[in-house]
Amino acid sequence: MKVFIRVTALAAAMLLLAIVGLVATVLVDDAEATELSDGGGGLRGVPAEFRTWILKASEECQQPELTPALLAAQLYQESKFKTSRAEATSHAGAQGPAQFMPGTWATWGRDDDGNGVSSPWDIGDAVMAQGRMMCSLLKQAQSSGYPGDVRALALAGYNAGWGRVEQYGGVPPQSFAGGETYNYVRIILSLMPRFEGPGRLQVSGSGTGPDALRKAATRIGTPYAYGGGGPQGPGTGFCDGTNGYKNGECLASRTVGFDCSSLVQYAYWPKVKLPRTAAAQYGATSDRPVSRSQLKPGDLLFWAHGGSGYVYHVAMYAGDGNVLHAPRTGKSVEIAPLTSAMPQGDYLGATRP
Repeated sequence: MKVFIRVTALAAAMLLLAIVGLVATVLVDDAEATELSDGGGGLRGVPAEFRTWILKASEECQQPELTPALLAAQLYQESKFKTSRAEATSHAGAQGPAQFMPGTWATWGRDDDGNGVSSPWDIGDAVMAQGRMMCSLLKQAQSSGYPGDVRALALAGYNAGWGRVEQYGGVPPQSFAGGETYNYVRIILSLMPRFEGPGRLQVSGSGTGPDALRKAATRIGTPYAYGGGGPQGPGTGFCDGTNGYKNGECLASRTVGFDCSSLVQYAYWPKVKLPRTAAAQYGATSDRPVSRSQLKPGDLLFWAHGGSGYVYHVAMYAGDGNVLHAPRTGKSVEIAPLTSAMPQGDYLGATRP
């Protein structure tokens, strides 16, 4: 989101040359230096801390045009996923990764990450506000009757304000504001393929198990956070002296995500209110065992050290010999073969909630 200034013809020409260079080199720029999170949900190549919120914003809008890739491309164009005040404050005063002006933030901003503050600098708050605003603009675009791609119209409204779209009866032309809005729209739509990842897991059938698996599949790519997450979705985890660390650093305490059992709890809630830990989930369902030859989508699979006395991991059967699970710190929710998801010798058995 920007506030426009006049530019000379020479400056406009230089801007266009710069844009050409951006489009030509966008696949090898500095965004790749950030730790990226990939895997399903129609999204790839975004910083891990953004992924959950992008998927959530897309899902909550329920407008098919607001894809995760569109939101990711827009965030990249706005801030390159930067979050520091030095790097994500525009000359006009737009703030945060989604570049909200204070007046616009007052309309769309909320405390989505639950930390007690509504801030354009918080990734969750910013991305969800971006999603709400884009969702509203898409609905305006669809009912406007203006020609062209409704995504382009919504992006133009985000950048210049919907009043400018109404003024021009569509995306403002290159002659408006030195071509900023025109090129903003063009660049974002051209960037989308960069962020388009594998689709969601296709789950057939109906019932408690398939429904839970479908719900869990929407979280493919969400970071693993030991102790994080629960029935309402992903959350920040913690370290306990043994778990939650990567390279000696407590990664869980600054990661919004799921661990293996919170993902399962989230997937089945509220239809089946499973307990929080893998061991407790095994205890609650062990009276309904399932052999490997009878596995169905959504069945729970457990791994243990030294028998059922220490169950340390749970996954959901995803069909075709695969499981869906949150594996460990440093990884993300993923699909993996049952035979290699965890050590085969630790496999305890499966149950049906």
